[in-house]
Amino acid sequence: MDIAENLPDRDRGIILTLDSIGKSYPMGEVSVEALRNVSLSIAEGELVVLLGASGSGKSTLLNIIGGLDTPSSGTLLFGDRNLSTASEAELTEYRRHSIGFVFQFYNLIPSLSALENVQLVTDIALDPMDAVDALRLVGLGERMQHFPAQLSGGEQQRVAIARAVAKRPRLLLCDEPTGALDFQTGKIVLEVLRMVNAELRTTVLLITHNASIAGMAHRVIRMRSGEVSEDYRNETRLDPSELSW
Repeated sequence: MDIAENLPDRDRGIILTLDSIGKSYPMGEVSVEALRNVSLSIAEGELVVLLGASGSGKSTLLNIIGGLDTPSSGTLLFGDRNLSTASEAELTEYRRHSIGFVFQFYNLIPSLSALENVQLVTDIALDPMDAVDALRLVGLGERMQHFPAQLSGGEQQRVAIARAVAKRPRLLLCDEPTGALDFQTGKIVLEVLRMVNAELRTTVLLITHNASIAGMAHRVIRMRSGEVSEDYRNETRLDPSELSW
């Protein structure tokens, strides 16, 4: 099934610009380079898969884009805001209002229902979706009063996605979102992410070591040894139901 589509005119602007980003960490008497001279731009409305093996630098790059870490060198722009020189207070505001995070493990609060977990975000967001609408979006309208222990792994991940998108972030960052799920459940979660990108026009950056997932992306960026080794667009995209691994 070809679900390639032209991005709407209003979504063709550049949301992220990375110019010569580097990141090094001291380790004893030596410095380890996690990222080397990473330069790329990401357009609004893109679904981008960041692909690479463990240790390739993709998680470090995602953390820098998400404001969880800062680069050692280079410039990171979110629109026209320079995040590479932002204060901790400015990065906190950026994470709170502009970024949604989805991780491999769901980070739900066990004592709260699915609805209450989502409401944790909607209570502090500037212009949130209704928490009920967010859960219906991910197909959990009938499960919103259930607690995490009463939900399957895939359902818990969908709650995490609902929580992330409920604050209407401009950028959704997903770190191995199917890593803890079986094949069939993983495809359901990927379909939810595809739908969020298509229907809400949310820019999605999904990191994975699973090369098969790259087929659903507008664009694939491959990392190796802290550098971008390949950057290409899919001429024909696959529906998540067509993926196999």
